[in-house]
Amino acid sequence: MQLHDVWFVLIAFLWTGYFFLEGFDFGIGVLTKLLARDRQEKRVLINTIGPVWDGNEVWLISAAGATFAAFPEWYATLFSGFYLPLLLILICLILRGVAFEYRVKRPEERWQRNWEHTIFWTSLLPAVLWGVIFGNIVHGVKIDAHKEYVGSLLDLLNPYALLGGLVTLTLFTFHGAVFASLKTVGDIRERARRMAAVLGPVAAVVAVAFLGWTQADKGDSTSLVAMIVAVVALVAALGANRLGREGWAFAFSGLTVVAAVTMLFLTLFPNVMPSTLNESWNLTVSNAASSPYTLKIMTWGAGFAAPLVMLYQGWTYWVFRKRIGTQHIAEAH
Repeated sequence: MQLHDVWFVLIAFLWTGYFFLEGFDFGIGVLTKLLARDRQEKRVLINTIGPVWDGNEVWLISAAGATFAAFPEWYATLFSGFYLPLLLILICLILRGVAFEYRVKRPEERWQRNWEHTIFWTSLLPAVLWGVIFGNIVHGVKIDAHKEYVGSLLDLLNPYALLGGLVTLTLFTFHGAVFASLKTVGDIRERARRMAAVLGPVAAVVAVAFLGWTQADKGDSTSLVAMIVAVVALVAALGANRLGREGWAFAFSGLTVVAAVTMLFLTLFPNVMPSTLNESWNLTVSNAASSPYTLKIMTWGAGFAAPLVMLYQGWTYWVFRKRIGTQHIAEAH
């Protein structure tokens, strides 16, 4: 295995970790409207991710930075061709972070309600757009001989990509509901379990359709194994949720996300962005990669820094592992 293959695997790992962590993060944001009955319950849900949401986004920064350094041609084509959806995601992530911090800075009803609306929409939109973007990456887009995207915004809104957006939205919201049941106590915990029981089958139907389409179009035996793991894990998550085993339910819902994203990267390799105009114009791990010397330096740096970052983030989750409920929320001033 050459270094550009190694870095494709590492970037796939970073995106998988991002979707695993930010998946339930986005799900919690969506559930502030679907699950919480009052402002106090919204505060409970937001507080379940309060200590970790910004750390989850580090995985996105790492994935984008690694792509820029290891595969500059991939980065250039992706970020120029998908400029508008990526810009919208960036705006959502900025506003979402501001909303978490500013929501309780003033006591007025309108002030807090507007920031709560912001949290909902800036969680829902990225959850959809990431599925649309990765659906297009796997399916292929209009790339010419100069490695430039020559399609339009409407070309990105094809049925396969839109189905991918629906998959990420439903799967992330289910993942968030399972996480909410794991991290809360009292009535909200029980309602989170019931919400997960409703969302799970919906996510399963949509995910099977999308992954089945992917397998039929570009899959092989290894991607088929990943697809089977994703489906079985989702069924297991539903079963564990029904039995009240929230820890196992969260582990299996996370495995569903991991297996589904892994399947997408397995069907993509050795391409990084296929061209629908001419297969010889595909961006691959070899023609889109940096020089071997650059990849070598990056490998040494990543080998030193990545374990430290992962240990620190794991420690953060351990410190804030306790369940919370409305009884733990201080009265608003």
